[in-house]
Amino acid sequence: MKELRIRTLAAVFVVAGVLSWAGARLWAAVGTLPRVPLAAPIVLALIAIVLLATALSLRARLKAQRERRPGAKGVDPLMAARAVVFGQASALVAALVAGLYGGTGVFLLESLEVPARRDQAIYAGFSVVAGIAVIAAGFFLERVCKLPEDDDEHHGGAAPAA
Repeated sequence: MKELRIRTLAAVFVVAGVLSWAGARLWAAVGTLPRVPLAAPIVLALIAIVLLATALSLRARLKAQRERRPGAKGVDPLMAARAVVFGQASALVAALVAGLYGGTGVFLLESLEVPARRDQAIYAGFSVVAGIAVIAAGFFLERVCKLPEDDDEHHGGAAPAA
């Protein structure tokens, strides 16, 4: 399984941000602007919490398994692989969504004197921060599920823990 790369996520973020900024300028020229929902940062924060809770749970179970504690509940390799895929997919989607809201937020910075647009810019900013939290949690989950003997130079990526 290949590791998630910051470069890929940054490229998705930047491209989505530029396209969103251009789209917001075009949309504003027509007379309206799509709204940034208040639920956007909340949903992204909830996804980050789920990813973090999954990573912490798997980390504790893997530690107990490595220390051969009696009654330690093992980690199914397929479950670990699914968790890694969930983390990677969440990070990619979060990079895209954070880029979209970031581009819209940058456009909205031009008109902060309008209270409605200021609120939208704040929601967009919180969405970007929450998206970054999802990305960080996805990386943490991937790191937790990486086998200790994996070496990126020899195997080319992370593998789920067995």
